Amino acid sequence: MSALPYAVEMQDIVIRFPGVLANDHVNFNLEKGEIHALLGENGAGKSTLMNALSGLYKPSSGTIRVDGKIVNFNSPRDAISSGIGMVHQHFMLVPTQTVTENILLGLKHPRFFMNLARYEQEILDLQQRYGLRVDPKAKIWQLTVGEQQRVEILKTL
Repeated sequence: MSALPYAVEMQDIVIRFPGVLANDHVNFNLEKGEIHALLGENGAGKSTLMNALSGLYKPSSGTIRVDGKIVNFNSPRDAISSGIGMVHQHFMLVPTQTVTENILLGLKHPRFFMNLARYEQEILDLQQRYGLRVDPKAKIWQLTVGEQQRVEILKTL
């Protein structure tokens, strides 16, 4: 381990649902610059753990730290403000909306105050930076599954 704090540290995470212990004292640490795969059988609790990290679920007990600081996420917006985002295995896209509109969903600004052309340019810049090409003006229903996956990644970025 380096002298720097972990980018993410999950200690003794317990997540319970009525009649189900989904995560039982799970520890998971990430250092900056690392890539991890979280593997396990169906129902092992992988998605549940990541949903806690991304603010969708609240752990029953345990500690989550981001850059060494304890965090208590009450929503995905809280997690995003700490630099944590989640690309879900099941798409969370509105098929009748454009790529840009889907990426902007959930932002604090009401749409009628937005300059869509400016956001489309920002999305094009992100695409260029990360090699995730998709037409910002295309409707989600027009995209291939691979392109929809790229939209989910762009939403997180």
